[in-house]
Amino acid sequence: MKQCLFFLLFLFTITWAYSQEKKTVSGYIKDASDGESLIGVSVYVREIGNGTVTNDYGYYALNLPTGTYTLVFNYIGYEKIEKKIELTADLKLNIELKDESLKLQEVVIKTTKEDENVKNIEMSVNKVEMKTIRQMPALLGEVDLVRSIQLLPGVTSVGEGASGFNVRGGNIDQNLVLLDEAPVFNSSHLFGFFSVFNPDAIKDVKLVKGGIPAQYGGRISSILDVRLKEGNSKKTEINGGIGTIFSRLSYEQPFAKGKGSFIVAGRRSYIDVLAKPFLSGDLKGSRFYFYDLTAKANYRIDDKNTVYASGYFGRDVFGADFGFDWGNQTATARWNHIFNNKLFLNATTFYSNYAYGLESDRNNTSKTGDKFKWNSNIQSWSIKPDFTYYLTPNNTITFGGQYLHYNSKPGTALAISSGESRNISIDARYADESALYIGNDQKVNNWLAFQYGIRYSYFRNLGPGTSFEFQEIVKGERKIPISEKKFETGVINEYGNWEPRFSTKIELSTTTSIKASYNRTAQYLHLLSNTAASSPLDVWTLSSKIIKPQIADQVALGWFQNFQDNMYEASVEVYYKKLQNQIDYVRNSDLLLNKYLEGDLLFGNGRAYGTEFYVKKNRGKLTGWMSYTLARTERKVEGINNNGWFPARFDKTHNLSVVGLYQLNERWSFSTNFAFNTGTPASFPTNRFEWGGWALPQNVNDSRNAARIPSYHRLDLGATLKSKKKLFGKGQGEWVFSVYNAYNRRNPFSTYVRQNEDDNLKTEAVRYSIIGSVIPAVTYNFKF
Repeated sequence: MKQCLFFLLFLFTITWAYSQEKKTVSGYIKDASDGESLIGVSVYVREIGNGTVTNDYGYYALNLPTGTYTLVFNYIGYEKIEKKIELTADLKLNIELKDESLKLQEVVIKTTKEDENVKNIEMSVNKVEMKTIRQMPALLGEVDLVRSIQLLPGVTSVGEGASGFNVRGGNIDQNLVLLDEAPVFNSSHLFGFFSVFNPDAIKDVKLVKGGIPAQYGGRISSILDVRLKEGNSKKTEINGGIGTIFSRLSYEQPFAKGKGSFIVAGRRSYIDVLAKPFLSGDLKGSRFYFYDLTAKANYRIDDKNTVYASGYFGRDVFGADFGFDWGNQTATARWNHIFNNKLFLNATTFYSNYAYGLESDRNNTSKTGDKFKWNSNIQSWSIKPDFTYYLTPNNTITFGGQYLHYNSKPGTALAISSGESRNISIDARYADESALYIGNDQKVNNWLAFQYGIRYSYFRNLGPGTSFEFQEIVKGERKIPISEKKFETGVINEYGNWEPRFSTKIELSTTTSIKASYNRTAQYLHLLSNTAASSPLDVWTLSSKIIKPQIADQVALGWFQNFQDNMYEASVEVYYKKLQNQIDYVRNSDLLLNKYLEGDLLFGNGRAYGTEFYVKKNRGKLTGWMSYTLARTERKVEGINNNGWFPARFDKTHNLSVVGLYQLNERWSFSTNFAFNTGTPASFPTNRFEWGGWALPQNVNDSRNAARIPSYHRLDLGATLKSKKKLFGKGQGEWVFSVYNAYNRRNPFSTYVRQNEDDNLKTEAVRYSIIGSVIPAVTYNFKF
């Protein structure tokens, strides 16, 4: 690994020296209508047949010999611009592109260069535009980012109402979900039916499943990178919607004569308000709602310095006299600085907090004074400088680092009974994580390109804290604590991992390419859950002497092909992922407020492999995509399943998704999506024995997940009607109609065995569904 790092540094030095004889043209590319920076705009130099794309902040740079050049700025959905330049000295060239959607007679469902999937070195990456997500049918008429990405290849969930999502055989905690670069620990509202991302505030969404660049770390399955709008810097803009379950409103405004802008967006559900007149008895006073607030502001100090600040605050409240609540808070501050035309810095600092609480007597109605109150949270803050050096049109160096600090409070709990209180809290835990990385995007020629780099991560458990020793009596059974050692300060435990990354692209023709990638990733933060699906009360814990970091090695190979002048794009990817230190649980494990929970954990290996097929139609009145994934996800843990491989809880062999969007005319558009996937694995008794008048189930083979629940399939329909009349004389409005689960499929979330309520010697299988009926909805959206 040291040799790899030395090689990268050597390459950096040579190419840096080479670049000194050239001149640089650079600048920002923005939307002419609202001043939003545009990500991934193609900047093509006609004379050299090469170019670059704008980064995540809309910045580009090209290092060229002195001379005359024609620059072509191309972004689907915007008017193409050509600029003739005489490059005799470094040149600053900012560009504003005009939206040409009013001129288009067809729907375009992506805003990147048409052949980007073939020519870009990225693989295992999916980008979904917010305008596409808004057109898709949605639950209760409300579009949702996380539910939409589950229609992409390699992405699944354990069922309706489950929090988070699974990518290529990974658990939900193995996805790094970023909101303006701040991690979000729980991305779900309302137990997984909606996500925390307000569609009115989102600018860009990118899911990275493999070939992960060196600047990303901390999770082993995927990166969901969500970028917020910066706010309209040209004029005041108001967006909103009134729906079946919640309403939303966003406000955008320029300030400082267009040098700055901001956006504020909020949502609030009102099921509790609508249901209040119908609640009585124990249900009177029930609260079940969620709300969130998203905000971002930016200010351009001068041509070389821009600062940003953004934040999110959201909460779910559920229950009546007994209930619980949970929510996220994030805050991000960023500084973009251009040292010179070739060196770009994005310095980020963020704070993220996920907290939840449980209380048995919120309204103090207990006559005896009995009460139980529990609060838990995990906090992190970070500083992260990222540098980009544009050496030549063929070499872009990225390097930087990150420092993260964690503060985990598994449970601050107080129980009161008969006037006596008992503190049953678990001690807080502290840790930090540091990382350094360097990488290079290198184009060897027009058909061969590489992306390679290396990351080193270093993790420490910090005092005050306690380290435990356990004795294992029987494999797969609860371990017994035998000693503990307290640390007031200093380092309790530490881990370090090298994480190499490599990708390549071989372009066979202008419409065909082959891509391959390898990446190793390490994860030091873990979500503990022994339920069928994650819940808001699951425990986040840090690596320790007992809980080692999770490690993943993934290789992928893909074929990418475009047809009919880029109207259709298709890809086939195969992948294999090897996972180390995967967490499992003993039977009847106790994870909540358990000082010795590490004794209830088991550790083993995992593997995930599969093939992903993807076909997409980009132009025409009818657009959309179809994806199919054939995959397997397995675990092997000593003491479970006779020490053999068994399917993971979220393993799904077949996963098919079809999305169709049809633009009938200027006012009417229609959409549909269909999803089918294999049922998730389940463990059932193989026999039973009777004792004391009860039938007790038993799994004589000790098999894990040997059966499956029935398959899942669902059809959704949607239609959008744009209003003829302008709102308040200048705005726009539209009606969105949707039907979720159109043919009334009662999809099972789980199946389990229980005793019959009338006869304890009889057993029965129960099929449990979260949604078992058609759900129609209507929403009115407005913009002015």
